[in-house]
Amino acid sequence: MSDSKLVCSGCEHEFTRANHLIQHFITTPSSACQAAGAAYTQRIRPTASLPRRDPVRRHSRSLSPSGATQSHSSVDNPATERDPDLPRFEGDAFGPADEYTEGDFPGLGDDPGDAHPDSDEGDDDSDGDDDEEGEDFQGGWEPSRPGMPTEDSTEQEDAGDDDAMDVNSDEATGPAVPPIQKVARDAEVFVTHFGESAGAPVPDQNTTCNAFEVYESSLPHSPGKRPHLYAPFKTKLEWEVCDRLDLGFKTTKELNDLIDKKLPSSRPKFFREEVVVGGQSFDLYRHNVIECIRALYGDPQHMEYLCFAPERHYTDRNKTMRLFHDFHTDRWWWDTQKAVEANTPGATIIPVILSSDKTQVTLFRNKTAYPVYLTIGNLPKDIRRKPSRNGQVLLAYLPTSKLAHIENKAACRRTLANLFHACLKRILSGLKEALMAGLIMHSGDRVARHCHPIFASYVGDYPEQVLVTCTYNGDSPVCECPHDELGNFPCKYHYRVFDDALRAVNSIGTPEWASRCGAENIKPVQHPFWEDLPYVDAFRSITPNILHQLLQGVVKHLIQWITDIIGEAELNARVRRLPPNHAMCAFHKGISCLSRVSGTEHKQICAFLLGLVIDSSLPSASSAALVCATRGLLDFVYLSRYPIHSDKTLEELDSALSMFHDNKWVFMTHGIREHFDIPKLHFLNHYTRMIRLFGTADNYNTEATERLHIDFAKDAYRSTNCKDEYKQMMKWLERREKIMFHANYISWRLGERVFLPSPTSAAAAQSHIRVSFADLLCPYMIKMTKSPTLKSVKISTIETSYGASLFIPALCRFVAQFRNPLGTAAQIEEAAHDITIPFNAVPVFHRIKFINTDFYDGETLDSVHVYPRVTSSTGKVTRFSRFDTVLVRVREATPDSNNPLDGLCVGRVRVVFSLPPKSVEKLFPPNVDVPPHFAYVEWFTRFTARADARSNLYLIRRDTAHDGKPLVSVLPVSLIKGSVALFPKWGRVVPKEWSSENVLD
Repeated sequence: MSDSKLVCSGCEHEFTRANHLIQHFITTPSSACQAAGAAYTQRIRPTASLPRRDPVRRHSRSLSPSGATQSHSSVDNPATERDPDLPRFEGDAFGPADEYTEGDFPGLGDDPGDAHPDSDEGDDDSDGDDDEEGEDFQGGWEPSRPGMPTEDSTEQEDAGDDDAMDVNSDEATGPAVPPIQKVARDAEVFVTHFGESAGAPVPDQNTTCNAFEVYESSLPHSPGKRPHLYAPFKTKLEWEVCDRLDLGFKTTKELNDLIDKKLPSSRPKFFREEVVVGGQSFDLYRHNVIECIRALYGDPQHMEYLCFAPERHYTDRNKTMRLFHDFHTDRWWWDTQKAVEANTPGATIIPVILSSDKTQVTLFRNKTAYPVYLTIGNLPKDIRRKPSRNGQVLLAYLPTSKLAHIENKAACRRTLANLFHACLKRILSGLKEALMAGLIMHSGDRVARHCHPIFASYVGDYPEQVLVTCTYNGDSPVCECPHDELGNFPCKYHYRVFDDALRAVNSIGTPEWASRCGAENIKPVQHPFWEDLPYVDAFRSITPNILHQLLQGVVKHLIQWITDIIGEAELNARVRRLPPNHAMCAFHKGISCLSRVSGTEHKQICAFLLGLVIDSSLPSASSAALVCATRGLLDFVYLSRYPIHSDKTLEELDSALSMFHDNKWVFMTHGIREHFDIPKLHFLNHYTRMIRLFGTADNYNTEATERLHIDFAKDAYRSTNCKDEYKQMMKWLERREKIMFHANYISWRLGERVFLPSPTSAAAAQSHIRVSFADLLCPYMIKMTKSPTLKSVKISTIETSYGASLFIPALCRFVAQFRNPLGTAAQIEEAAHDITIPFNAVPVFHRIKFINTDFYDGETLDSVHVYPRVTSSTGKVTRFSRFDTVLVRVREATPDSNNPLDGLCVGRVRVVFSLPPKSVEKLFPPNVDVPPHFAYVEWFTRFTARADARSNLYLIRRDTAHDGKPLVSVLPVSLIKGSVALFPKWGRVVPKEWSSENVLD
């Protein structure tokens, strides 16, 4: 076949025009013709890619409307003259049409998330716009701000840049791959195990039945017969609803008696003790610590997840780049295993992790509880931080007395510290003997190991850290840095030496006891709970705390500093005008008026805080320093929350902190701070060391502790009559744990849960030399509702209310390009001119959802909202318009590219629609998969080669043609990869006429 004769070599048929030949290649069922088409495609363009924008189109445009920019047609074919009567259409992101092949539109709609409206998939709702608020927050009074122009003032000096937007590559929601996910995408993980004997089973101690079978033998049953499925309950109905409706029981006492007497207990019972401190006795309610460890270690729910020996994970075969994530990958377990193995080969270490926090259980009367929780490092962090997985156990309730009878405040604080340590010493009293001698423990599959429980870390907020380490309030609990130098970076002081502190503590009873404790800068506490625990370093046991140190500490300070330096009114004005996005919570009244701000709200504010400090009214140098300082702390917050760290990301963590300290002078220069001697801020110096010691910070986040308060303190208290409550709380918790374990037993009997046995030898465990972190990638899948939000919307309404003014030309161009993907730009323009749209209304969708069923079930991970303004009959706005910005895949990413935005472009979706089924056959060739959903998108300019050095944001603008009209396209929804947040370029003062509804216009 030759190009001049236009002959198909497969069937020898001649064609008069090139587009007829290409159409033949697309629609032919003949394999010979298809092969000829493939060869023809390779001759035209050797390398195929996804539909993409013109690679030679310039990125910038003139600010003047007369600054002409060539259209795609004129750029691609300068000599081609266009019929003046043919309406010009400038808006397509796919570039020159002669660069396309049939392979550029593979399937177009084969994405399983793009279900056809007539299919049964995704019928969970018809609209889902449950957050489309009608309350009028857009307008309203605002306080005057310095520099705000009056109605008579002239145009702003920065008016020419009002349409510029900043987009943060790190904060862009969607599948853009952050650095830590690049490890999961590209790297193989190589594992070094500790040794053959560490964590090895004890063969002669194994039993043949698992934990559920042991539990089953304790249920009431006839000799020689297995208990019936729901024993001791009579029927399934009685089991399922008895705890709610008391069906089958005459009284509540009868039901409670059945639970207390006939259901075996899988957890140890509570008991009460008296602790005497300072001549006064206090009630202590606790479990036996060893029995709690046995219960967690032997729970059949956990047996397939337990880890018995430390490991070292690396990203390369030469093992130069180390990874840290779960507890067993840290240095503490490896070093401790070495020490224990020297005396007891084959030992299985059980890292004991404690946490405590006083909490209020009533809204009034100031009633508090002081629970202590226990978990073990053998469990993965995903199990430990989910209350439903029973990876934590309530170890004790500490006394909550305020010691009001002690009038001297210093003496009261000293007595409270002694009380805390006396109680914990009693609680952990069995730990030392068990550690030294070792215990034979059975996991849920009844495999026995020689276990050594060792206190590893204590999770708590700053007051708890000071209390545990016996240090003074205001000092660092882990290093020797004096209080007046806490703000210095890097920290030049040594870590506290535990052996020196231990010698000072052990000198109690001697005249120099208090002075020796003072020399070590610790409080003279009588017998701290850790004084006789082997392999323990109290100062090193203090872990990072994302909730209280970062979100409720450092971020809280940062927000206040920014508010003071920018101004409360200006800051709130910017917050009110932020474009809405799925990843950002809308604060319609600003953020300075918030009270009792939670950690979740601080996390939401972090999503846009950097965008608020851009274009401040400060001098140029101060403005740049403010941006860098804010970015430094925010980068630290996000990096510290990584679920997996490498040596490289830990270096980035220190670099982020260094950026803040290098630019913090801006707060001091403008009188916001006199110093930065804040203990929580200082502790950030130690994050990298602690992550290497104990794994990533999400292993020890106190958010888990706060959540446990609901189950083990607040709900337990509400179940009582508020008199002598602790006895009732303990009984309620015991019954609750019995019911939960019995539910798991029934699931096991029904076969709903299959518990896999753990490896019975270290060799079996070491057979897996590579592990996968594929869940970190979490690719998004599109989910559309089965039925459209509006079944029929007129095209005239789409062009006016939705703002899709070029809807018909854009759709015609898409149809022409879809029919003839190999056509030239001129041919596409000509074909689009000849296309007639055979309908005047289309079904419209107001939301695109993104999910991942593999890891998050049906949870909506991201969404795009597209809907116009709605007004009532009285003219009141009941719903403001929202047209979200998205990341669109315009071409495949360059191989080995380190830029997560490579091949992506930002567009603003104006309407999401589908075509009437009867019209599809008229517009598209037969036997071709037509996308079920389409989006009309207004384009922004492409990302620059590099982000801004100070903010790490990309500067983009609305992309327009030479006539000033927006550059638009109709494209398949499957090319949209997620939403993206844009920050407006504010100028020195935010224009009053801007709102979150029109800020992108």
